[in-house]
Amino acid sequence: MFYKLLMIFILVPLIELYFLLEVSKFIGVFTTVMIIIFTGAAGISIAKRQGYQVVSNIRSTLNQGKMPTDDLISALLILIGGVTLLTPGFLTDITGFLLILPGSRDLIAALVKKYFLKYVKENKVEVHYGSRFNQKKNDQQTSDKYADYQDDFIDVEAEKVEEDEDLK
Repeated sequence: MFYKLLMIFILVPLIELYFLLEVSKFIGVFTTVMIIIFTGAAGISIAKRQGYQVVSNIRSTLNQGKMPTDDLISALLILIGGVTLLTPGFLTDITGFLLILPGSRDLIAALVKKYFLKYVKENKVEVHYGSRFNQKKNDQQTSDKYADYQDDFIDVEAEKVEEDEDLK
């Protein structure tokens, strides 16, 4: 995994630099820089608007008592898209726009969800949900003092404190 990330952080900037130099030969350095600045500013504006919309969707889904899995994936993709738009270059800008625009983001989110579900089915990822305590594989519960509780609860310890007569 380390070597894959290392290659990404070395290869992507080199490819971006090559494309920037080649494009600047045809349209000029100033125009290339202005395109990079414009796409970054426009992309961040779109990402901000889409981010607010997704956060609003997450809130309304949570208020309905449901888990906003699709919206959480969308929020992650918008975050990644915004970061790639801040990185100068044409390939990262294309990637960023694909991640923040709703149509392409929905397609990518479906792929991410399918990929994640594959890992869950292969037991490569543990998913904990609900309010059960100390849940083991195959729903075998331990004989812990919390094993009988199925609902959320707050465990509190209290101590009675008596007021001193001198402080009154």
